[in-house]
Amino acid sequence: MERLTALDASFLEAEDSDPHVNLAIAGVSIVAGPVPRYEEIAATVAERVHSIPRYTQMLRTHPLDLGAPEWVPDPHFDISHHLHRAALPEPGGDAELFALIATVMQHRLDRDRPLWECWIIEGLAGDRWAVLMKLHHCIADGIATTELLGKLSDGGSGDTFAKNIRAAKQSDRPGLRPPPLSINPSTWLRGMWRSAIAAATAAEHAAVGVAELAAGLLNAPPESSLTGPVTRLRRYSATRVRLAEMEKVSQAFHVTLNDVALAAITDSYRKLLLNRGEKPHHDSLRTLVPVSVRSTKDFHHTDNRVSAMLPLLPVDESDPRKQLELVHSRLMAAKASGQREAGSAFMAAVNIMPFALSARMIRLLTGLPQRAVAALATNVPGSQNRQKLIGREVQEVLPVPPIALGLRTGVAMVSYADTFVFGITADYDGAPDVDQLSAGIEEAVARLVAISRKRGRKSPRPVHQKPA
Repeated sequence: MERLTALDASFLEAEDSDPHVNLAIAGVSIVAGPVPRYEEIAATVAERVHSIPRYTQMLRTHPLDLGAPEWVPDPHFDISHHLHRAALPEPGGDAELFALIATVMQHRLDRDRPLWECWIIEGLAGDRWAVLMKLHHCIADGIATTELLGKLSDGGSGDTFAKNIRAAKQSDRPGLRPPPLSINPSTWLRGMWRSAIAAATAAEHAAVGVAELAAGLLNAPPESSLTGPVTRLRRYSATRVRLAEMEKVSQAFHVTLNDVALAAITDSYRKLLLNRGEKPHHDSLRTLVPVSVRSTKDFHHTDNRVSAMLPLLPVDESDPRKQLELVHSRLMAAKASGQREAGSAFMAAVNIMPFALSARMIRLLTGLPQRAVAALATNVPGSQNRQKLIGREVQEVLPVPPIALGLRTGVAMVSYADTFVFGITADYDGAPDVDQLSAGIEEAVARLVAISRKRGRKSPRPVHQKPA
């Protein structure tokens, strides 16, 4: 019997703290047509989900949170509860697809059944169709979700860019899974201390990271339209850029691919604030950047294994080159300070607590209003090669992040084959200009590419890092 970790369960608690929040995540696969018969798609999905436990398991909770929720087989599993069909209105372009994605993602998943849905979307322009796989974040983080979605494709998940991230090359840290239940306070207090220390490279290193994370959460920035209450309704937008172009920029400036992506996001948010009549300050865009702590041997484990950093993205800087340099230096400083280790230490400590106590604490924290963090930017390494579904090529993959905790926009990035995609989820009322945000990212990348060509320097191919 597998129990949820404190981190897994925190996504349930955060959802429960706000009736307008839906913490499902999704991936949309755009497939070359023509669309197969629905019966063929349903039979293929049904066959493949039965080989993946989470797709046929449901949550079993305990009264008064006396124990962590457990994954148990759904005795009444019926694939028809999870498969849905939809057709886009003409002309079947991005606008129509994005509107449908937003509509699907604004509804919560039924906790009395396995926490996923599959939408077969017909009517895309260019003789294409799409598959939207939606699952609750308590099941998996970005890398685990990529693995899950890959298993539904022909031939399995294959090689992904995730093998290149730093965590994949390190051994797993203890404390990620909850220990055996104990009602003895001295037992879990001792275990909490040992796990907290073990989860960090060094106690002093983690302590600095804890201080920085705490300071980032406690320092309130100026009032901003980027944070505030969210409604039930959502908007979605996405933009695609060539992965080779992103790599040219990273090589020219000796930065990571993730630095380039965050710099483009920074520039677009700056323009968004200016267009809204707001002045971008140095602390206007503290951003939640999830960081993978998943080692290679744990790629096939279905759970959440992430920590976090809270860098300030330099929206107060107007020069694209300086923006990129500042993003790189601030990310390097955040890594060196131990923010990643601090997050791991905190979750390891929470895992040792009795679940009733940790659940109440997380519910309290996620229910508090916050405006220190203004955005989410999560990078998910996808498949290095084009995948196939029922013998048809998956042309592109669109990531769909959730929004919660007062964040009105969230950006997810995925690298798939030769394309790098930015997917943006936004509150319907709080960010009606989400298309401007996605267009601004594309423009920022193009500008950095132009600058890098002038720079004319080359360096070794960068690594893909920091997925969610």
